[in-house]
Amino acid sequence: MRAPLPRSWSIGKRLTFLYTLIICIILVVSGLLLDWVLRSDLKEEDKRFLATEMQSLRILLREYPDDVKAWKAEIEREALASVSTFAKYYVRIIDEDGKTIVETPGMPDNAEHLLSRKPEATPFLAIEYATFTAQDGRPFLFALAMAKEYRHGEKERIIQIALEMSHEGAIISDYRQKVALVVIGGVILSLLLGFLITKEGLKPLRELMHDVRDITPDKLQVRVGFREWPQEIVALANVFDRMLDRLEASFTSISQFSADLAHELRTPINNLRGEAEVAISKARTLEEYRQVLMSSLEEYERLSRMIENILFLARSDSKKQKISVSPLNMLQEITEVLEYYEAVREEKEISVTLSVKGTVNADKTLFRRAMANVLSNAFQYTPTGGSISVQSRLVSDVEDRTSKSDETKKEGLHHSAIEIIVTDTGIGIGPEDIPRVFDRFYRAAKARSVYSQGTGLGFSIVKSIMELHNGNVKVTSGLASGTIVTLTFPASLFDEGRCHTEKYMYSD
Repeated sequence: MRAPLPRSWSIGKRLTFLYTLIICIILVVSGLLLDWVLRSDLKEEDKRFLATEMQSLRILLREYPDDVKAWKAEIEREALASVSTFAKYYVRIIDEDGKTIVETPGMPDNAEHLLSRKPEATPFLAIEYATFTAQDGRPFLFALAMAKEYRHGEKERIIQIALEMSHEGAIISDYRQKVALVVIGGVILSLLLGFLITKEGLKPLRELMHDVRDITPDKLQVRVGFREWPQEIVALANVFDRMLDRLEASFTSISQFSADLAHELRTPINNLRGEAEVAISKARTLEEYRQVLMSSLEEYERLSRMIENILFLARSDSKKQKISVSPLNMLQEITEVLEYYEAVREEKEISVTLSVKGTVNADKTLFRRAMANVLSNAFQYTPTGGSISVQSRLVSDVEDRTSKSDETKKEGLHHSAIEIIVTDTGIGIGPEDIPRVFDRFYRAAKARSVYSQGTGLGFSIVKSIMELHNGNVKVTSGLASGTIVTLTFPASLFDEGRCHTEKYMYSD
């Protein structure tokens, strides 16, 4: 398995190395291939040369049978001519008894073991080739063929030709040296070109890095995806822009949260300070001091609740909030929460309708807290004589996808969620405030501020509780048309049971 490149190497260094490696491999493979082609071509050329010489000698033997002097003169003439060329060769003619008739001076002696070989009896024609090395180290290509004389009867002659290939070795050696120089030069050139190409190719990445480096906490509105980046950088720039969107939203939220928190803390602290300054401005009676302490205690309780809520939200955000899930009877739990607001209901003459069924697996404390926050909001903003309803219903996959007949819905429904819906006839929430109702410390509109005595954390806490249960919360409202809050629990947390409907009415 190939060892990976060092992780400390830069992308540019990796690309340059890989580019150079590929070029080097291509050059080496090309050089080896050309070396093989060159050697093959030279060998084929040698064979053609030997075949031509062999044919000339056959013709000589046929035209001058038994004329050894003519043979010798022609062979010596050819030998002298070959001395001035690269193709130096030697000839030996042997009779049918294996005795040498004519031989060029310098014919390699260690070719004697080939003397007994006779070419196969193919008419005229067969030429056998072999390579061998002389005792002095010179390489030869050896050719062996049969010739016939027809004077005074048919006689067989064996022709041997040895072609010295030292010049070819020099050609191949010179070629290999040049190929080595080309490979070395190619590697050096590819290193340089690879560096330049990589530098130019990574230029957009450096530009992106430069743009990103200029982004500071007070410049989170800057985006980098608007430029015409290469296709490979576009996705990265878009991902980075989305990250900046989230960071900007988080920074804005934190800044707003800090400002809202300071505002919320300032009010009770100013109240405490003001009351204390008034109390010590002159001597007071015990009853007056008692009233100041009682008022201060209310502010302390308000601060304590605020701090508790902030800590809860912080633990929820960091996923450190642990929940203890158990089967809860929704009717019983919601009824107990409603009993807490019985005095408010009677005072404002609000009618409450409760229609729920089944059990849900949830954290008892958090379930009650979520319901208490939603119902508290409903009672607070519902005017005298209004009404509040709490109901539950199953949401099935069939209902989610399309509207079906009642019979279709009853047969084989697969429940995907249970919804607890709290509806009031209160003053409602304006459409511009709906998207921000879950923001911390946010209070919708001035009309609702008249009724508000809370911290603006209620819906934020409800949302966190629902997320801890893998559910969600949705608010639907309109000015002067009431508010609908829907808590959705996954079906896996719901056990269906008998439906119970009960109506609480104001009475004198």
